[in-house]
Amino acid sequence: MERELIGLFGLLSVFMLIMLRVPVALAMLITGIGGSWVISLTSPFLKFGPYLQQFKSALWNSVANYDLSVIPLFILMGLLAAEGGLSKDLFKGISVLTRNIRGGIAMATIGACAGFGAVSGSSIATASTMSRVALPEFDRLGYDKGFATGVLAAGGTLGILIPPSVALVIYAIVVEASIIEMFQAAIIPGILAALFFCIAANWRVRQNPVLAPKQPEISTDERRDALRRLVPVSLIFGVIILGLGLGLFTPTPAAAVGVALILIYGIYIKVKTGADTARGIGFSNFKNALLETAKTSGMIYFILFAADILKGFFARSGLPVYLSDWAANSSLEPYLILIAMLAILILLGCFMESLSMILVIVPFFWPVLVELNGGDYVTASNAAFGMDSDQLKIWFGILALIVVELGLITPPVGINVFVIKSFSPDTPIGTIFRGVVPFFMIELIRVGIIIAIPALCLFLPNIL
Repeated sequence: MERELIGLFGLLSVFMLIMLRVPVALAMLITGIGGSWVISLTSPFLKFGPYLQQFKSALWNSVANYDLSVIPLFILMGLLAAEGGLSKDLFKGISVLTRNIRGGIAMATIGACAGFGAVSGSSIATASTMSRVALPEFDRLGYDKGFATGVLAAGGTLGILIPPSVALVIYAIVVEASIIEMFQAAIIPGILAALFFCIAANWRVRQNPVLAPKQPEISTDERRDALRRLVPVSLIFGVIILGLGLGLFTPTPAAAVGVALILIYGIYIKVKTGADTARGIGFSNFKNALLETAKTSGMIYFILFAADILKGFFARSGLPVYLSDWAANSSLEPYLILIAMLAILILLGCFMESLSMILVIVPFFWPVLVELNGGDYVTASNAAFGMDSDQLKIWFGILALIVVELGLITPPVGINVFVIKSFSPDTPIGTIFRGVVPFFMIELIRVGIIIAIPALCLFLPNIL
């Protein structure tokens, strides 16, 4: 039991270091190395030297894994879309389609967040990019600040779930699931999320029309121009999502195709409109996207390396095995433990980045769920959750990503809220949190629906 206590102390130490604003990767490395050294003192047969020797292979595996090669490509795809103005074209085109609906700009923002999230794969990137595009329009039309910023904070969370998603890739690698099946499973819940957010926005406007003043009419030429810009952007995003969803290509080729299409279209727009315009991808845009991709990818790979070191410490402590045995032998209902796990993820999502949560927490939760379900080789008919281990991986992964989304907008430290605050400094943080409340509540409803109807996640992977 002594080693398990060291492992538990190490887990708490990671959280404490992160809360003290120590970089996530560094917090993992300090805990992993320091904890393994302490274990080697209390259990001499677990020598410290061999543990250190794994660093060479761990660092190489973090960079050379083919499945992980998709990460920089997805990041580059999202950055090129933002640099080339595709996000603005997407927003303008959808806003034209929703202009006749009261609160239509809010719905257009949610739709644009869903579309941009499909190429960025990051909630923070989606929130920041769409804030630059949508906030000036909200201000111009006189929308309520709390409502507008709440829409943006909630809409930004769509980036983490709608495929292709970096977080889904990392989750699939952690639990050894199929990346393409995880992408397929996320399509229906992602569409539901965008639909539910639109319903919440529409309900708020119906309750209080002052939040969203009636929009002025636009000229036929403006409408035609916005729709014309929307077509190529929709085709590019559609090729990526449908290609992945239908299994026409695997994630890495899909990301490569997406980068190529966005780059070609961006260069075409730059040549057509001229070097002095903000639209399109020029040399400086391409350079900025490459540099930012290198920085972000390096950060992610460093986190993955640190997580591997931390995982080695936890394996030596025996804490994951102890928790699995405890869950299997407890008299608690499996669904009660599942709900407790999801609640923990929501709380941790307030102050932890999504990738860090997946890498630190999922390795603990997943073995527990497997034991609760009846073991690795249980059949669906005998399983506690009514599904085999492969289906459980998919279902739990979608649930985990949804509640991580919730953590991004949960007070007092919802990360997305502070991202929006940085673009709207005059709006009090409490006002933004109040604007987020309806979207938080409707997300809880969506979680309940997916828990009750796992087929929403499993339908597409089963038939494709």
